[in-house]
Amino acid sequence: MAASSITPFWKPDPDTVGNANLTRFAADLGIASYPELHRWSVEHRATFWQRVIDRLGIAFDTEPDAIATQPLDPLQPVWLPGARLNIVNSCFLADPEATAVVFEHGGERGTLTYGQLEALVNRVATGLGQLGLSRGSRVAIAMPMTLQAVAGYLGVVKAGGVVVSIADSFAAAEIQSRLEIAGADMVITQGVIHRGNRTLPMYSKVLEAEGPRAVVVDPEPGSLRAGDLDWDEFLGPAEMFEAMAMEPGDYVNILFSSGTTGEPKAIPWTHLTPIKAAMDGHFHQDVRPGDVLAWPTNLGWMMGPWLLFASLINRATIALYDDAPTTRWFGEFVEWADVTMLGVVPSLVRAWRESECMEELDWSRIRVFSSTGEASNRADMRYLMALAGGKPVIEYCGGTEIGGGYITGTVLQPCVPAAFSTPALGLDIVILDEEGAPAQQGELYLVPPSIGLSNELLNRDHHQEYFAETPAGPDNQPLRRHGDYFEHLDGPYYRASGRVDDTMNLGGIKVSSAEIERVAATVDGVRESAAIAIPLQGGGPSKLIIYTVVEPDADLETIDESISSAIRDQLNPLFKVHSVIPIETLPRTASNKVMRRELRNDYLEG
Repeated sequence: MAASSITPFWKPDPDTVGNANLTRFAADLGIASYPELHRWSVEHRATFWQRVIDRLGIAFDTEPDAIATQPLDPLQPVWLPGARLNIVNSCFLADPEATAVVFEHGGERGTLTYGQLEALVNRVATGLGQLGLSRGSRVAIAMPMTLQAVAGYLGVVKAGGVVVSIADSFAAAEIQSRLEIAGADMVITQGVIHRGNRTLPMYSKVLEAEGPRAVVVDPEPGSLRAGDLDWDEFLGPAEMFEAMAMEPGDYVNILFSSGTTGEPKAIPWTHLTPIKAAMDGHFHQDVRPGDVLAWPTNLGWMMGPWLLFASLINRATIALYDDAPTTRWFGEFVEWADVTMLGVVPSLVRAWRESECMEELDWSRIRVFSSTGEASNRADMRYLMALAGGKPVIEYCGGTEIGGGYITGTVLQPCVPAAFSTPALGLDIVILDEEGAPAQQGELYLVPPSIGLSNELLNRDHHQEYFAETPAGPDNQPLRRHGDYFEHLDGPYYRASGRVDDTMNLGGIKVSSAEIERVAATVDGVRESAAIAIPLQGGGPSKLIIYTVVEPDADLETIDESISSAIRDQLNPLFKVHSVIPIETLPRTASNKVMRRELRNDYLEG
């Protein structure tokens, strides 16, 4: 790997190091360096999580008998045996007068204190009881990330219920499948969605999906189905509510995989999972009391619930903006809200860079950015850092079934744009080649266990998905499959190259889409790409088709030739590129995964 690709663009100053949560944590343990701290966290996992729980102040109705049953089973660990808790209680340990939420909705801005938010959450929990919903009831939330969505989520969990997360962008058929898979008893939604100058349907999609009884925020006059309720009518009168004490393994949330192939995986989060999200935020994004966290997302993607728990358990403030984050209005909201941690997806940064809409704003309060959802582009990340005067980007890669990240960064390590600098604390990783041997590049596997990692799926065989037929680790330890392709660079740095679960056969040689795309990304002028294979009628080798998003001034003919040459040189001289097709944007799921199947279908239909 060229040295220029691992050149740091930010180095921690003494003030950053001295005030970092990690520094204080390591000092308490008598540990002098970050690499030593990470090694300790995976060699003493139970002790690590005990320290995390104490540091975060997780509230228990009944203290656990132990941090975990021993010996710690890496495939099916039992965490916090004997405990009873409701994780929402740990979200309201800040001063009731401290700011919990700042928001902009419909052009109006406002704030809520922790006390005010908890009162609203309690009214939601009371309202659910008045409708006859009880412990274990499943309530879908299908709406943008608004104040009502946040209060609805926390109210359902506080009442002992289970949130069913549905992205507001889904069509009616996708909403229906998720409601049915999860067995939703009720849905909280809103009348319409306003994005820029567009008005988009929401409640009508729930009706088309034949959803259960609905509570609707701001319904259109006369639009409510018989039995459905307006949000204000639904809220209970009581501003006090005693949280339902639950088992650690009881569900708080059912989330879904992208579902690009068949029925989406239904992944349950438990009362343990938010501890992982809060830990990641505390140590990796360095969230402190009084910080303000913004991350354009919604509850249908894991970063929505992550944002709630990483903010509130750490006694910070959530910044909510439910309009399109692609315009300067969002940047002005970030400035007004005094955001200190701004989360992004790389495609959003690319849009900002092209439009220059975020330039000359005062983002000086930002201490750290964080990026997730897709592989980053170095130039885009350098541009993002410059928008706040040269602040670091914490790359963050994980998954819904992890409850957070498995590889990320810290404010104690120099920031290399578009590169990761560490496995997440409490987790370890190995990279293996196709023969199952340790390698500098290849498929990345997790070394379990960890709080946050899923132990079951609602509609799949969990063991088959993550453990069946996985190779053993270098020390013969069991490994957990995740399906990402990574390259280990010099020093502690890693770079993501996409998924490995799309493979193709080119001239009798098996190769992953991720490998093709990794090479294409090295060509000047290529921003991102997606590789697909089209089988020839009558047999023979498949055709390799590469869709590319290119820089505005790129020479398409040169890019075509350069990609073909790079693939021959870096992968295999027998690999022949049939076509390089320019495209404005790659089709993506709600969680930002590239939909190669859609590209394949479009090519065949064209």
